[in-house]
Amino acid sequence: MADERLIAALDVSTRAEAEKLVTQLGERVGYYKVGMELFYALGGDIVTWLKGERKKVFLDLKLHDIPNTVGNGLCSLLRLRPDILNVHTAGGLRMMKAAAEALHSAAAEADIPCPKLIGVTVLTSLDAEDWAGLGHTEPVADSVLRRAKLAQEAGLDGVVASPAETAEIRRACGEDFLIVTPGIPGGAIRSGASQIVVGRAIYAAEDPRAAAEAVLKEMEAV
Repeated sequence: MADERLIAALDVSTRAEAEKLVTQLGERVGYYKVGMELFYALGGDIVTWLKGERKKVFLDLKLHDIPNTVGNGLCSLLRLRPDILNVHTAGGLRMMKAAAEALHSAAAEADIPCPKLIGVTVLTSLDAEDWAGLGHTEPVADSVLRRAKLAQEAGLDGVVASPAETAEIRRACGEDFLIVTPGIPGGAIRSGASQIVVGRAIYAAEDPRAAAEAVLKEMEAV
């Protein structure tokens, strides 16, 4: 049975590449991330295909706009039946509240399970210089924790954050709050991450299935 703590990133741009990777990984991987690269290339068809293959999907599009637009955008994506959707916490409390309310309402009206809705805290590519250049004066870690608490207050199910902030978010937001992290599986799980997104280490490996097995083994040892 697939360990749903592992989410394999389909960071490719063609249907052929995506299908090849999913086939290679087989039954050991049951959860996939579809991000901007693949979604913008193929649209919702790739999500529909994955669901038809009985896979779960984290649709990683980081919606960030005015509250009404984000809420309507999520409702449009609901028809694809993803398992996780996300918004960017930089949109603020009102935007996140509107997003959660719109998504739950649409799912109830359609009589389907509501996807989990999580918020991106701070992009992990930003370093201290980038952060200061945006005019922020508090440390990145403080902003990540503040945004995680706002996401919880807004009714979101969890956040995306780096492994460095995971333990603090877990302490502040409780055991039921989802924390999805990129990167180091064992360390992130020990810190309290719910799920780990692994991209290049799997899809760019000479043997993707063996790479996935190694990640799963590391996670299972925690």
